[in-house]
Amino acid sequence: MATPESTTGSSRGDVEHRIIVPADVSISSLLGPVDSVLRAIEEGFDAVDVRVRDHEIVLRGPVGDVALAARLVDELIEVAEAGTALSADVVKRSIVMLTSATETRPAEVFTLNILSNKGRTIRAKTVGQKHYVDAIDANTVTFGIGPAGTGKTYLAMAKAVQALQARQVNRIVLTRPAVEAGERLGFLPGSLSEKIDPYLRPLYDALHDMIDPQSIPKLIEAGTIEVAPLAYMRGRTLNDAFIILDEAQNTSVEQMKMFLTRLGFSSKMVITGDVTQVDLPGGTASGLRVVQDILTGVDDVEFCRLSSGDVVRHRLVADIIDAYSRWDTAVSTRTGGSHAPGDHIHEKGHHR
Repeated sequence: MATPESTTGSSRGDVEHRIIVPADVSISSLLGPVDSVLRAIEEGFDAVDVRVRDHEIVLRGPVGDVALAARLVDELIEVAEAGTALSADVVKRSIVMLTSATETRPAEVFTLNILSNKGRTIRAKTVGQKHYVDAIDANTVTFGIGPAGTGKTYLAMAKAVQALQARQVNRIVLTRPAVEAGERLGFLPGSLSEKIDPYLRPLYDALHDMIDPQSIPKLIEAGTIEVAPLAYMRGRTLNDAFIILDEAQNTSVEQMKMFLTRLGFSSKMVITGDVTQVDLPGGTASGLRVVQDILTGVDDVEFCRLSSGDVVRHRLVADIIDAYSRWDTAVSTRTGGSHAPGDHIHEKGHHR
């Protein structure tokens, strides 16, 4: 942690706060490429003057702003000490955490290493994502519900690979419902596996980010990793496995029950989906929507809802999600219909 050296007043009522950066933290890594981190701090605190002198950061401005900026710098130093690269995005997300009603510190989020591969480390990037990862660790069955870009599937896959590498499970089972497994699929060329492959391709893509691509065919051939459509789960009991059901909003109520009852001993399940993107034919209830009412209050089952604030894609993606949510709410109000909520909620049997 940084050492605050002094805080002094001024004739304008401003204060000056100096932070000594530990010797083991490179100033260049703390400031970011082309001082991008420093600029992000300045943009986040317009009223605070930020200056760097050797291994010292000097903050000057209104007392409240300086205090918050000092907390931010302390968090960034702790993140840098842990070896995590800093960026303008880390600064912006840290400011959101420090100014929101959460007890989770930015350093707790950005230093949570899930999986490393080919020199790249997969980490949670938001408070919601950290809660989601923690829920997977703590529960046998975890639901990750939220819009595109919130890392629902990607983080679940990382936890699955981590569990396999740690020998907590003997295999990974990845599955998705093939919603259009009727006439449209029938017109596709090739064998059944070739027809189904486009539905499973996103799961393969994530695997390639986390495991040496050359070893994936061998792992699949050995049965250590299985990627299959949901229909292939029927009648099975999956022991010693990390099982992920992706795009779960496109399961029927019966399919969801069928999947959940595949759970065997020493296994873990993660179910992901976006209840605002249901592709089921009209009149078919989404199993992901209904299961929230059925399993609320059941021990060892946890629901984590992610929102636009947890999107880690292009900034515009979060804006698009929010715009659609506002439109959906307006339509629901006019028509008297009901729509699934999109707010971030982390719950265990109840809302909080």
